[in-house]
Amino acid sequence: MLDLRQIREKTEQIQERLNLRGGYDLNPILELDQQQRELEGRRSQLQARSNEIGKLVGQKMKSGADPKSEEIQALRDEGNQVKAQLSELEPQERDLKAQLEALLLTLPNLPSDSTPVGKSEDENVEIRRWGDEYLPQNPDILPHWEIGEKLKILNFERSTKVAQSRFVTLIGAGAALERALIQFMLDRQIQVGYLEVIPPFLINSQSLTASGQLPKFAEESFKCDRDDLWLTPTAEVPVTNLYRDEILSSEELPIHHCAYTPCFRREAGSYGRDTRGLIRLHQFDKVELFKFVHPDTSEQEHQTLTRDAEAILQALQLPYRVIELCTGDLGFAAGKTYDLEVWLPSSGKYREISSCSNCYDFQARRGNIRFKEPGKKGTQFVHTLNGSGLAVGRTMAAILENYQQPDGTIRLPEALQPYLGREIL
Repeated sequence: MLDLRQIREKTEQIQERLNLRGGYDLNPILELDQQQRELEGRRSQLQARSNEIGKLVGQKMKSGADPKSEEIQALRDEGNQVKAQLSELEPQERDLKAQLEALLLTLPNLPSDSTPVGKSEDENVEIRRWGDEYLPQNPDILPHWEIGEKLKILNFERSTKVAQSRFVTLIGAGAALERALIQFMLDRQIQVGYLEVIPPFLINSQSLTASGQLPKFAEESFKCDRDDLWLTPTAEVPVTNLYRDEILSSEELPIHHCAYTPCFRREAGSYGRDTRGLIRLHQFDKVELFKFVHPDTSEQEHQTLTRDAEAILQALQLPYRVIELCTGDLGFAAGKTYDLEVWLPSSGKYREISSCSNCYDFQARRGNIRFKEPGKKGTQFVHTLNGSGLAVGRTMAAILENYQQPDGTIRLPEALQPYLGREIL
């Protein structure tokens, strides 16, 4: 959530930054804010007069005034009128505040000053590439879904019977490879200092609102209609909310968490895209990296988080590139994002496998996550950062293609072989 005071005091600058994201009109927010503040001023004046009348009545009664005198009765009548006016104003003020908050929740984060300006993904900026020496030389690589079904480790047809399209059943070595990747990713991140958590996979609406998924992305998520619970779209959501409405000590920062969860997304608006394979499923596994940090260190923490996600791809010797997203392609809650894109030889393209984002204080404001420094007055909002470390299904797809042998087998990355006790699938 953006700071209302900043919107009020720096309207032009904030409007300019929002325009880089496609444009959001601040005027309705400013109008409601003005109405709410005027109403608050009237209420404060009436409350002050009500208190004054109460004191006057008390003083006069203490001085021996007749409780039934005209003067006392006049003050009491005025007091009743003031209370009646207050009873009318208070619900109006609550309604205006609710309208104002609802509009504020629709505003995305502001792009960082260092984020490249652009309108779409076509204007994203490539930062670096890694692993050209590992690009496969096999000219007859099958798409991962074909080789997976040929090896009988993936089954999409039976999954459609069980659920619907865009689900997969992992079988035998396919299931083992999925588990091995999850364990490998967690082990690597724990080694560099992340504390593992397994959060709830069902989350309430307040959690989705704090992380930025609601209200904008309600259609993207699966909801349990009988309860205020949703299937988590990513571990980012429950992990963000572990510290919601808390005041941390600056000495506790930074907090680094890694978390495995299954993820559930409707993929609304993506029909016709990636209809085959593991790239765009309704259910998939992911290991998430998440940080709560001091604002002074968040830029450096972002670089480190991105490198931590890259380290998984490097350990698996999968070619990839790093893309910095432009202002028009940023996610709703992000102020700055690096995408990692892994090479998929069957399509001859790099495909996203991780988004590493700095959300600055945007999610912390929505979730009221603050910290206090010893010896200083007041509190500050933490900065939150997140990134996939990695999307497991997409990693499997990359392995099935990049490590595909001419005889139709898959040579496993050396880093995974101890987890599976084998070299070949």
